[in-house]
Amino acid sequence: MKAVFLDRGTFLDSVDLSAPKGVSDYVCFDETQQDDALIIERCKDADIIFSNKVKINADVIAALPNLKLIQLTATGMNNVDADACEAHNVELYNVAGYAVKSVPEHTFMLMLAALRAGVYYHDKVSDGTWEKAGSFCLMDIPLIDLEDKTLGIIGVGTIGKRVTEIAKAFGMKVLWAEHQGKAPRNEDYTDFDTVLETSDVISLHCPLTEQTQHLINQDTLAKMKKKPLLVNVARGGVVDSQALSDAVKNDQIMGYATDVFEQEPTTKDDPLLQLADHPRVIFSPHNAWGSKAAQEKLWDILSGQVSDFIAKQ
Repeated sequence: MKAVFLDRGTFLDSVDLSAPKGVSDYVCFDETQQDDALIIERCKDADIIFSNKVKINADVIAALPNLKLIQLTATGMNNVDADACEAHNVELYNVAGYAVKSVPEHTFMLMLAALRAGVYYHDKVSDGTWEKAGSFCLMDIPLIDLEDKTLGIIGVGTIGKRVTEIAKAFGMKVLWAEHQGKAPRNEDYTDFDTVLETSDVISLHCPLTEQTQHLINQDTLAKMKKKPLLVNVARGGVVDSQALSDAVKNDQIMGYATDVFEQEPTTKDDPLLQLADHPRVIFSPHNAWGSKAAQEKLWDILSGQVSDFIAKQ
């Protein structure tokens, strides 16, 4: 079978992305522009498409009669028209469980960097501010410890549970948020609004759905009585960027540490970029998932799925 990888460049060059067993013709493109005609041309003879973030809509799927499988190299599936896949007998697979170490560790990198003003102090060393101050240390922004702080987790899947384990090792109290508007399902969960009101840090790990679109908005931000740090390694759309930017500027919350944005890559008019110089704001470019080990694990899982699919044909 022929497989076409539309955006191999989303992986490290050093990661071995060899063709899965059963793939006899394998073509890789570093990137593919979001152009239906180009996607169709590159995949016109393909039985299988590998894609990370290239959007594949109904028109593209309908124009590829040989297509049997779209294998995403990610967990999120909202960049492919699932209804069109079903209508044209095309299987749609994703990959889950590969980033259960990478994302939680990245979560704490962001959290610690914001609470201890890591980027701010790095700049004060490199730009000569510390030298000019003349003191053995510089500490105009308070350093905040994790121990004894309350961490509210919104989205308690495999990653949220791993974040819980790490947080407890730091001596944090952890609250699992129930779905908004729902009573806690058991004693392990806490009412959503209570989590907002009582957390020192809130970490987002939920999927982007109709229910979670702009879950963090002007109203929910107003309920955050302890002015927490907000950490987002979920999806950019879970947060209303303008409302969040306003909340940080108005000292309504402590800061924002995020790996994801509503539009990726970001554009100059993204309101979050107005916060770039804030000492408790840190950005990363949607790479929390991508440690080398996580990428290797992802490809191992994907290769097994694809080989099993081919063997059943």
